Amino acid sequence: MKTMRLGINGLGRIGKLTLWHHVARKFFHEVVVNIGREVGTSLRDIAHYIEKDSTYGSLGGYLYGFRGGKVITDIDEGAGTMSIDGLKVKILRETRDPSGIGWDEHGVRLVVDTTGKFRDPTEPADSPNGSLRGHLESGAEKVILSAPFKIKDKSKSMPRDSITTVMGINEDDYEPDQHCLISAASCTTTCLAHMVKPLLDYFGPQRILTASMATVHAVTSSQEVLDRLPKPGATDLRKNRAIFNNIILTTTGAADTLGLVIPEMKRIGFIAESVRIPNTTGSLVILVVNLLEEPTGEPIRREVINGIYKKASEKDLRGYLHYSEEQNVSSDIIGLPRAAAVIEARETHTRTAEVGIDLERACRLVDGRPALADREHKISIAITQAVIYGWYDNELGSYVNMLGDRTVSIAECM
Repeated sequence: MKTMRLGINGLGRIGKLTLWHHVARKFFHEVVVNIGREVGTSLRDIAHYIEKDSTYGSLGGYLYGFRGGKVITDIDEGAGTMSIDGLKVKILRETRDPSGIGWDEHGVRLVVDTTGKFRDPTEPADSPNGSLRGHLESGAEKVILSAPFKIKDKSKSMPRDSITTVMGINEDDYEPDQHCLISAASCTTTCLAHMVKPLLDYFGPQRILTASMATVHAVTSSQEVLDRLPKPGATDLRKNRAIFNNIILTTTGAADTLGLVIPEMKRIGFIAESVRIPNTTGSLVILVVNLLEEPTGEPIRREVINGIYKKASEKDLRGYLHYSEEQNVSSDIIGLPRAAAVIEARETHTRTAEVGIDLERACRLVDGRPALADREHKISIAITQAVIYGWYDNELGSYVNMLGDRTVSIAECM
């Protein structure tokens, strides 16, 4: 246990499960959680919310299985503290503006912001609606964002002190002396990055012609339980429709964020789509890549693709990438520790086709003449399309556990 306090801003899905993670891990000797408002009638109501979860069961069960019982004790309403499995947790309920929390007063140097409200790293600390930099103004030295950065003013570039990392992909890009705002990307980008990286390492970016992905994603708290009127200025009316009896088309920024953690992907045409389904957690990435065959090389078949992932998973000592030949369903991967992506090898498919190209039509004209006038105008290229499925627990199992690894790795450098 390190003599260091961790701050968590927000106690929604990711905030609560982040607290669970660090209660189990016990790397920090104390956790300070800012809710920023009164909840229920007392601190005991907050303890009740922390101790029980409709998706993952009780906190005691998470920690100790069938032997688990109540693990929250010593609830002190006056001090705003409780003990969770021996770890001191202090709850702050005064302000939701990061600049007014006063992290320095509580001895907190490292904060994980899980609210999803403060995502713009260019917003100043004194922004009227609050900002991510407000945590720095409040005394924190490092702030980890449990979501992708989103710069509202498109004329602005990413600040020099801000970086996006995914554990197992580019965590070494983090420079302790330079970066104080760190985005841990998203659950979908985390899964996608671990699916794409082995292919890039094996084929190189030159042989990946295009790629696309669709995530079949569990519901999030931004969606509605029942149909509801949209907020002023809302343009996507589908987000206000009831999630538990609808399949809802939506958007994802996974393609843009992927380019931040794997820069080679910026050279490859990439499309990312998202479909929300009536499921509390457990999601799926369907990755489609078009690969250039080499005339003298080994043909790209499903055995080759599966072999790439199998070898990559065996080299991944932290177990972020899993390779499975079982017949899985979404509930099988719920809570699976640090499984950024579980490759469903049985469903890997490939199909090769010869694509004919008329060079005279494809090439630009030079001085009014075909650029390739004296050459053979038509060529044939073999392209293989591969479809790969990757499961991920978009809450605790995959994202929160890897967010915890990112948090501890940053704390170790402080």
